[in-house]
Formats: sequence, C-alpha cells, structure tokens
Amino acid sequence: MSAVSDRLPTFPWDKLTPFKATAAAHPDGIVDLSVGTPVDPVPELIQKALVAAADSPGYPTVWGTPELRDAITGWVERRLGARDVTHRHVLPIVGSKELVAWLPTQLGLGPGDRVAHPRLAYPTYEVGARLARAEYEVYDDPTELDPEGLKLLWLNSPSNPTGKVLPKAELTRIVAWAREHGVLLFSDECYLELGWEAEPVSVLHPDVNGGSYEGIVAVHSLSKRSNLAGYRAAFLAGDPAVLAPLLEIRKHGGMMTSAPTQAAVIAALGDDDHVRVQRERYAARRALLREALLAHGFRIEHSEASLYLWATRGESCWDTVAHLAERGILVAPGDFYGPAGAQFVRVALTATDERVRAAVDRLSR
Repeated sequence: MSAVSDRLPTFPWDKLTPFKATAAAHPDGIVDLSVGTPVDPVPELIQKALVAAADSPGYPTVWGTPELRDAITGWVERRLGARDVTHRHVLPIVGSKELVAWLPTQLGLGPGDRVAHPRLAYPTYEVGARLARAEYEVYDDPTELDPEGLKLLWLNSPSNPTGKVLPKAELTRIVAWAREHGVLLFSDECYLELGWEAEPVSVLHPDVNGGSYEGIVAVHSLSKRSNLAGYRAAFLAGDPAVLAPLLEIRKHGGMMTSAPTQAAVIAALGDDDHVRVQRERYAARRALLREALLAHGFRIEHSEASLYLWATRGESCWDTVAHLAERGILVAPGDFYGPAGAQFVRVALTATDERVRAAVDRLSR
C-alpha cells in the first residue's frame, strides 16, 4: 500500500488545521469559506424522489436506468445546446472527483504518457496522473504543449479556483488543436450553471465541436447546482468511442451510482426552478462578499463564474489566510491549486446567509 500512497502529495487541507482552530476561537464562531461544500437544503422534489426509490434491494447498473440516460441526454440538449445525443453518448459516474482521480488509470495510461491540466487547477488532476504513474504538466495555453505523448488534456471552464471562463472561440480553437494531434480532451464543466459575468459554453455545443463529439468528453456534476454533494451524482457526455470502454471497465470495477441516487438525478435534471433559486442565493452572497473584500483592500481577479472569489492582497497567501483567521474567517490558500496561486486565496460562496453576513461585518471593522 505504501507504494501507492507514496505517489501522492501531502493532502493539502491538513495544512489548514491550525488556522481553522484560530478562526473557530472567534467569539462569534468560525465563518468557513474554505471548502466549496453546499450548505443549503436538498430541494424537496429531489428528496422525495430519493425516498420513493429507497426500497432498492437489487444491484443498480453502472450505465444507469434508461430513464436516467433519458434525463441526462435531455438535459445535455436542453441546457448545453448539444445535438443528436443518444444513450451511447452518456455515462453516469459516482461523483466527479472519483472520475478525475481514476480516469488516467481507466484509460490505461502509465509511465511515458503525459497528462496536462491548467496551471491553476483542482489538485485531483495531478493526483489522477500520479496514481497511473503517468507524467503531468501544466499549461497556460494548451495549444503550446508538445502533443507527442500527450494522452489526456484537461480543460476546466469555469475554473476552480479562479472562476475564469474560456470564451467560445477559445474552446473551438483548443478542440480543433486536440483533434489535429489526436489528443483526448476531457472538459470539466461542473460549474457551468454558475456564470455571473460571463456565459459559460460547453465543448458539447455544436459551435465549438462542429457537430461532432469525436475525441471530446464533458464532465458534469449535480453537487453544486442541486446541492447534491452528499449524493455523489455526476455524469459524462461525449464521444461514444471513449465512453464505451470506460463503461466496460467500470462494470468490472463495480462503479455504480446507487439506485436511489439515480432516481434523485432524474428529478434534479428534469427541474430548472430549483437551480434558479440556488443561483439567486449564491448571487446574493457573492455580491456581499465581493463588496466587502474590495473594501477591505483585496483585489479580485477573474471570478466571473463558479462558486469562488479569487482574491489577493499582494502578499503570501498564507499571510492572508492568517489575517482572515484572526477575524474568524477561514479561506483556502491559493497555492493549494499550484505555485501560481501563491499570492491569492479562494473564498467560497458556500456559507449560510447568516455566516456570510457575519464575514461581511468582520471585514468592515
């Protein structure tokens, strides 16, 4: 087991422990804006669907029920503008993090193969490459990478942590480059429903891919849009030639979304109202936190989408973490997401209205 664990970096969140203790000692309690975990209730119609499917004694299927695949294909076409999406174009997964961590292994990558991801990025892209013993590298513009041996290219728009959105023209250029060089492209679009100052576009949109899904797969999650992080509900959509072997591998590995969760996903993807309500909650919290951070001397970059504000005071991120912890506010240091984030912190919008107001009050003093 040590041979596997030795491939992995130190789990970054453990480094926050002393700062969390400082923040928790605040007389009015901690305001935890460090982790993007939903705090609002699971919408009632989704809870009802889960309960109605609670009597599920048999094994679920890895590919999901036909009704689940119908719900996914319908949502992809309605929300993302995709065309001619069939059941072969979709695959349920057990939360998006497990997919990111194990995709290089499931693709059969190993020593000598290369995986690339954005310079500032979700740490699990690197973890996935490490688990497969593949090489990993970062980019600012993926089309400047050497395509030789590049087997997997990760896009992430809207970005975690920066909230940056890739414009349609940029996505189109990258997709064309990846196809020209035979590079498999996975686009992590888990924050696509949370655009504030920009309208995120999927690689599944025909204006981006020319009406073909060859060599591209999009990753989507219900964790943020529907408050279902605890359900582990996500899916892939894209090239059937990529998804079919992944389905077979995941069958052998028993990577199945539970039957009650499948029923919940059907309900969630069939209803847009709860997404609108949740967006309004986050928009209000974002406006309050953004104004308070700017007034406190922060500069905010990007952050045009997603659930975070990417903020800096022009100092070490750890100095900023300490500064805010003394005020009972916990945030994530930017270097968790790569050395380029060394002077930034990621401020999550995922706190209750009451806790957000508490943070705003503390920042104003």
